[in-house]
Amino acid sequence: MRVKMTVAYDGTNYKGWQVQPNGITIEEVLNRELTGLLGEDIVVAGASRTDSGVHSLGNVAVFDTRTRMPADKISFALNQRLPEDIVVQGSCEVAPDWHPRYQNSTKTYEYRILNRTFRMPTRRLDTYFYHHPLDHKKMREAAAYLVGEHDFKSFCAVGAQVKSTVRTICACDVERENDIITIRVAGNGFLYNMVRIIAGTLIRVGGGEWEPEQMQEILAARDRSAAGPTAPAHGLTMIGIVYE
Repeated sequence: MRVKMTVAYDGTNYKGWQVQPNGITIEEVLNRELTGLLGEDIVVAGASRTDSGVHSLGNVAVFDTRTRMPADKISFALNQRLPEDIVVQGSCEVAPDWHPRYQNSTKTYEYRILNRTFRMPTRRLDTYFYHHPLDHKKMREAAAYLVGEHDFKSFCAVGAQVKSTVRTICACDVERENDIITIRVAGNGFLYNMVRIIAGTLIRVGGGEWEPEQMQEILAARDRSAAGPTAPAHGLTMIGIVYE
């Protein structure tokens, strides 16, 4: 049977989602612990290959298994074996051909900025500390230009291997609550480093270096050098995926 899992994790101690030689990854831990639990070689496939240091509340993964354990019980058994910074939020059986990357879906990400004079040690792992004052209303105004179908080449890391840089953003908003500014972006798919480059660009706007309407020129340029810097990974959290 094919089992779908929703996986939450603190990405601080991992080199991202995807298995790689230079450090431990989320995928590697899941493969290892599922293999040990079920007594067969298990390889998971994830919906989003989050970068080193990025967090998730709801990444989705699937794997195939011959086990007789009910699919919904696998999450309980697996969580007994996983480290405390990775927790499966649920598991269920899906169709044998269902794959989390090849379904119509909406992914939501949040980028959080701690905007105050001094650092706050309890938020060091899940927010990007930025001490210069930021105008979140200007950031929100700029973010609105990104909604819709656009060529996001300016917001894609140089050298990324993609067939098309056109994506659809259905929502992009900026909220401030006390010292935390949250950039929330939802869309049908994202380019490599796209949300972090959006965040870095919006920080430039919030700091007064650029005007909100310059977002149109940045999009039109279709050139990575036209946009702002790539904001650090640890401020980014994948919130979840909604499948049609």
